[in-house]
Order: sequence, then structure tokens, then C-alpha cells
Amino acid sequence: MKIKISLALGFFAVLIGFVAFKIDDDPFTQLLKKLDDYTTKYQQEKVYLHLDKPYYAIGDDIWFKAYVVNGKTQTPSNISKILYVELINEKDSLKKLIKLPIMGGISWGDFKLTDSLGEGNYRIRAYTNYMRNFGTDFFFDKTIKIGNSWANKVFTFTEYKFSKENSAETVTATIHFEDKNGVAYKENEVSYEAQLDFRSVAKGKTKTNLKGDAVISFTNSQSFLNKKGKIVATITLDNKQKIVKSIPITATSNDVDVQFLPEGGTFVEELPQKIAVKALNGSGNGEDISGRVVDDTGVELAKIETNYLGMGNFTLNALPGKNYTAKIKFKDGSEKDFKLPLAQKSGYALSINNIDTAKVMVKLMASANLTNGDELKIVAQQAGNVYYVSKAKVDKQVLLANIPKSKLPSGIIQFTLFSANNEPIAERLIFNKSKSDVIDIDLNSAAQSDSKKGLSNFTFKASNVGKPVVGSFSVSVTNASKVTPDEDNESNIFANLWLTSDLAGHVEKPNHYFLKDDLKTARELDNLLLTQGWRRFLWKNVIAGAAPNITFKPEQSTSISGTVTKGGKPVPNGKVMLMSTKGGFFVLDTVTNAEGKFNFDNLMFSDSTKFVVQARTKADRKFVDIKVDAVPYQIVTKNKNSADIDVNVNNSLMKYIKESDNYFNEMTRLGLLERTIKLDEVVVTEKRNVAKNSSNLNGAGNADYVLTEKDLSTCVQLSQCLNGRIPFVTFRGGIPYSTRSPNTPMSIIVDGMQVEPEFLDNLNAPDIETIEVLRSAGNTAIYGINGGGGVLIITTKRGGGVANYNNYAPGVVIVNQKGYSASREFYAPKYDSQTTGSKQDYRSTIYWNPQVVAADQGNAKFDFYNADEAGTYRIVIEGIDAEGHLARKVYTYDIK
Repeated sequence: MKIKISLALGFFAVLIGFVAFKIDDDPFTQLLKKLDDYTTKYQQEKVYLHLDKPYYAIGDDIWFKAYVVNGKTQTPSNISKILYVELINEKDSLKKLIKLPIMGGISWGDFKLTDSLGEGNYRIRAYTNYMRNFGTDFFFDKTIKIGNSWANKVFTFTEYKFSKENSAETVTATIHFEDKNGVAYKENEVSYEAQLDFRSVAKGKTKTNLKGDAVISFTNSQSFLNKKGKIVATITLDNKQKIVKSIPITATSNDVDVQFLPEGGTFVEELPQKIAVKALNGSGNGEDISGRVVDDTGVELAKIETNYLGMGNFTLNALPGKNYTAKIKFKDGSEKDFKLPLAQKSGYALSINNIDTAKVMVKLMASANLTNGDELKIVAQQAGNVYYVSKAKVDKQVLLANIPKSKLPSGIIQFTLFSANNEPIAERLIFNKSKSDVIDIDLNSAAQSDSKKGLSNFTFKASNVGKPVVGSFSVSVTNASKVTPDEDNESNIFANLWLTSDLAGHVEKPNHYFLKDDLKTARELDNLLLTQGWRRFLWKNVIAGAAPNITFKPEQSTSISGTVTKGGKPVPNGKVMLMSTKGGFFVLDTVTNAEGKFNFDNLMFSDSTKFVVQARTKADRKFVDIKVDAVPYQIVTKNKNSADIDVNVNNSLMKYIKESDNYFNEMTRLGLLERTIKLDEVVVTEKRNVAKNSSNLNGAGNADYVLTEKDLSTCVQLSQCLNGRIPFVTFRGGIPYSTRSPNTPMSIIVDGMQVEPEFLDNLNAPDIETIEVLRSAGNTAIYGINGGGGVLIITTKRGGGVANYNNYAPGVVIVNQKGYSASREFYAPKYDSQTTGSKQDYRSTIYWNPQVVAADQGNAKFDFYNADEAGTYRIVIEGIDAEGHLARKVYTYDIK
């Protein structure tokens, strides 16, 4: 017999802050104190990058401003003073790495997209060394599209079709080949290889038809989920030139996975609960569905309708002994049944209504057999800061409480229900936005120019709750007629620091939730938090006192440290001297401590610099050993936002990249932009050496040829050092090619990590210990497909587990340290009556300023000249003040 839930209201005893618990030894009070101590001791950082544009073309510069925030205080972070920013391609290989100083929680820099890069889906990843302790899920990691028309002869457009035979999925790819002018490549030979999860699943040859299309098919016999890869297609042009195109495979099936997630985490019989729905297609993006829920007799109990990105919810009251099925209908008309999770016989359910603009309504439901007077607790916290605590004796099946939203901060708030034994038994995330956390930007556009090459002056006043603020802002101005804003997915300070930086996994189109302040969007955001994971910390770790493994210390400055020993024993009070000739000769000295350790801190230098460290005993004896500390590089993990990958990047950006050609050609004509210098082939032979510290999978030194540091001389670019020194290897545009495979770049492995061939010139010759050349099949076989064009195994002086130094003489080592990357100034021409004539200005980014300061009474200003093209110009202003309040302002105006 079904027992009805009483509608009588049993209100929580609300406690404003956990200090309201008066009994010092109360276990729950101690738990909340543990939470505060834990999150205070292990404060975490967040990084957000404001990018000047949503997408780019080869030849562009990526300009960015970094905002680094303390997750506990939500204010600009002072934990770390060094930021690392990486450019990673869609093969998860590192292209560029820059190191930047953080000043007051902000920094800025740029990446130049040289014509040695190819088109594709790239990632920009940013983090501090300290953030590495808490996992890469919470790094800033954004996928961006980079097109290539300037250095590209072949353009492709690919369509995938899927079919199924038994359990095997057949993928048919139709690849269209054409030149920049849209002329198809007809009856050209195409060789191809399809890879899934780095494994080859098909190889073959075909020809394009009269339309320029090549059809390629392959079979995936495994589950479609998370199966991604690429088709490497090589087309032979009429002049016999071979062009290699890498085409992403984002899915291998039409199947849609549907998940059902009870609110609070547990589905309980006879408690009417909200069940969230999330439907994902094979590429990992949401796909809207419809359907109905029936019991095991076929009676319909609820309708299912997702309203945005495959997310929605319905309410179901599970009866004892009943099973439930969701009959789902997909957009192609097909249908499929999904079993709902089985309901527990007894338990608690936590339900939250966050749609009201003034308050959060919390409901606790309990099974009838649990209305025994046990005292439960609910905690609402963000980053360990507790904003609401309540406790209630469960003597009714329904207990309610209301929380004013004005008492809650902006961002994600975690509600957790605790049992009488103080164990977490249910959890719910909500999102709150408070106007008190937002900086209002009052932009004055009275002095803007509506003419080409006209000077536009803007001022703005920054305030928070009516009071002026001192803040740091970044300003981007683009021609939106050339660069169409991707409003749902562009860089957005609110979407990142308040939402995605606290969520694990991919969040599709996060900016959508900040474009409108209406009921529909609020419901869509609530559905996201009903279905998305949370992993900033786990309550079980707080309860158990399980501290995170702090391997990487916060960096306050660039330093060189190490240990001096003699005969394996520490040398206390040893004399240590640091010397460098970078930017003029300088010398620093210190002494070792009782453990023989030394540290030279607060070093400021750019790029990579060679230092000499000299150590002596207290008695001035030089026969000592010096071990310099080295921090390993951060590995490149798989792209968590792979669902954002675009199969047809060049096609998607065709309008933009063709217009960009005009700008690049004009910049080249003016001598402001250079293309890659191609180097001629030079081949020499030399004897083989040994590489004892190598990560070579064949074994150290088992290579066709080995260079040591003695073979390398100091030069501007490593490729210049190597050109002519490695037999049967040529360099074109700084990229190595084996003469066995002249059209396939060699793979580059640096200290066991694969990087792109173009990354070679980011390394410095003095940093290299050995370079092993693998060309023969016997040596490259262990590297599989990645070794098809040959492999260069590079071991740096910090690689292979050894420190980044070179023994020079007794008591002397040479240290090669990566310094800060120089931040360039955005190039924007200035026009007056004498200069407005002949030069054509086709900029798409009209203006970029990473540091506009609102100081006196919150006032700030900036100005720039319009470009030489009409269109809608779009200004995006973002920023932060010392209290952690955030700002974002978008303004457009038209140039006639």
C-alpha cells in the first residue's frame, strides 16, 4: 500500500554560519572546521584568458590577458607569480610554451601563428605550477579554430555517414578536395590511413572523382563512445607534389547515449523526485530528444522533452517493486528503450528549486520508516566558505527551508546533506549570480568615429553597487563583419571564473547561460548543474583528513636551486656563486645550509639563459658535486573539450581566412610580416655516439645516428645548428624530414613527450644532451605510425631523470633556465592628415590593450584608429578589481 507524503511543513533550524554550534566537541562543528582548515591550507587557483578573437588564421597573432584568481577568496591570486601558457594542436602535441610573470593576479602575452603551422583545432592551455597538484581538469583549456589560406594549396570538406552491421559501425567519409579558388582536384590519387585512438583501422588508395570527391570507408568494431581519431589523406597534385591533410574523426556512430540522473544523487521509492536527462551524440555534444516514461505494465507516467543541448528533467514517483523504462525518440525518427535506474527501498532525497529570483527553496524528503527524529544537516558552501548551515530532526517526510539569494555569492554553490553520523548522503549544485559581485561599466562613446581610419576615443567609469572601483581591464576591438562572434562559446570571464572553472568535463556553449537573464536560461543552467560533475574536492577527503599530494610548490619567482655534496654527503656553509653574461655580466653568491642546499631567488631574465654555478667547500676546495633542482614539464593530456572540434576548420573559416589574406599580403609588402625561410637540403655523415640518459624505446643509444652536446653550437635556432649535421635528414622551414620520406615530417620526442616538428626551434642548443636519429624500419617500428617519417629522440639536460645542467669543471656546472617570454605590443597604425593616403588597412583585430586601468574614481580611457574597411566594430571589455568583482561589457558601432 502506498503511503502518502505529509504536506505538513517542518522548518529547518537555520544556523547562520557554523559558529552557531556552541558545543566545541560537537562532531559536525569539527567537520565544518576541518572543511575551513582544509580549503584554507590547500587554496586553489583559477586561470582565465581573455582572447582578442574567437578564431584565427595562420599569420595572425593570438593576443590574451590572463586573470589568475584565488578560488577560496575569489580575489586576484598572490599564491603564484608565474604563469605557463601553451598552444597545443589537435594531435595533443605541444606547439609553443611561454612563461609569463603574474603581477597582482594578472598577466598578458601572445602567440604568433607562423606559416609553418597547419590549419586545425588548437588548444590554449594555461596554468600555474601550483595548479598542477590538483589535476589538469581545472586548467584553463580552450579549443580554438585556426584556418590556413596563406600557406595552403589544398582545402578539404568532409562529410561522414554511419551505418551498422551487427555490432560493427561502418564509417563512410566523403572528402572533397579543392584549391583556394574553389576549383576541384579531379582524378587525383589519394592515399589514406584512418586512425582511432591512435590505432590504424584502415589503409588504402583511391582517386578523386570529377567533382573532386574521394570516398573512404572503414569499420569500428568497438563501442562508439569516446572513439575519436583522424584520417590522414595524402593527395598527389598534377605536378607530383604530395599534400598531406589531417581530418578529424569526431564520431563513428549515429547512436545517442541517454543518461538519467536523480536529483541529489539517489533515486528512492515513494518520494517524488526530479530526474535529470542528458543525451549525448557520438561526438560528445548534446542532442535533443523526446519520449515518455512507462512502468512495466506500459502505463505512461511522465513525458520527456529536452529543451537545450540534450538536457532536461521530469518528475517521477517510483512505486515499490516497479521497473521503469524511458521510450526515447531521436531526431532521425528512430526509437530506443532505456531502463531507468532502480529505486532504493528507503532513503533521503534532496530537492532544490533555484528558479525564484529572490530565494533558494530547499526540500528534504525522507522515506516513511526514516521519520524517527534523526538529526540531519545541510551545508551550502563554495570553495570551503560556508554560507548556510541548517539542522533538522526528521519527524516528518517533508522539511522545507528558504534561503535569500542575497546571502549567497556568485558562482556554483554546493549543497550537501549529511546523515546523523555526519556522512554526506546527497549533493546538489546550484548557480547564483549576485549583482554585488559585478562591476558596472558605464561606457562613454560620444567621441567615437564612424569613418574609416578615424580616431575613436572612449572613456568608461567602473563601479560596484554604485561605488567607483580600481580595476584592471582588457579591451578587444574587432571588425565583427569579418570576425563573426561566437557568442555561445567565445572567451567570457563570467562563464569561466564562475562556472566552467569549477566543473569537471566538457561544458558545451558555456556563454549561452550569460547572454540572457530570463527564466528559460535559468532553467537551462539548472539542468546543466543537475547533470555535470563536481571534483574540486571530495567530502570524504575532508572527513578522512586526506591531504592532496602537493608535489609542485607555488612559484614566487624564477629561481635556481640545488644541493652541494662531497663524497655523497652534504656540504654545509659551502660557497656558491651564480654567474651569467645575459644582458651584461653579473654575479650572485650565497652559502649552503646544513643540508647542503642553496637557492638563488628572484631572478628576472627573458627567454632561455645560460648560467654558470660554481661551488666550493667552506675551506674553498672545489672538488664537490652540484645537483641542480629541476621541475619536469607538464604532460599534454587529452583534450577534455574534444566535442568542440570542428571537422572542417578551413571551410568554416573560409570567409575570414580569405579576407585575412589581404591583410597579410599588405603587411608583407610593408615589411611587417615575414614568411618562413626555406632551407636547402644538406647531408653529411659522422660516426655514431652513445646517449646514456635517453628515453629511446629501443634503448639508449640504439639509433641510426646520435649527436651529443659537443656536436651542437650556440645559435639562434636549433634547426640551424642541426642543418647539415645529421646524415639523411633535411630541414625545410625549420622542420626535419628524412630523405626516406621527404614529404612526411619526422616525429619529435623530447624527454619522452611527443611534440610537433615545428616545436624544434623552441629548444635551445645548450639545453640538449643528445639527439638520436631513427630512420631505419628496425628502429622506427616501436614508434608505430608516429615513426613513419623517422623520429628524432631529443634528451635535454633535465630529461631522462637528470638535472638541467652540464658538468664543466670540478665544482662548476652550466645551467640552462627558461626565462620569461617577452610580451610584444599590439601593432595598430596611427593616421593623421599626412598618412591616410595609400596604405590599405585590413585588420580584423582593430585594437588590443591588455592593461586599461580604472584608477581615479573608477575612470579609464582608451583610443584607437579604425581600420580601412566598413563594418560593425565590436568592443569587448573585461576586467577585475582588488575585491574579485568581475566585469564584462560588449558594445558595437558601425563604420560607414
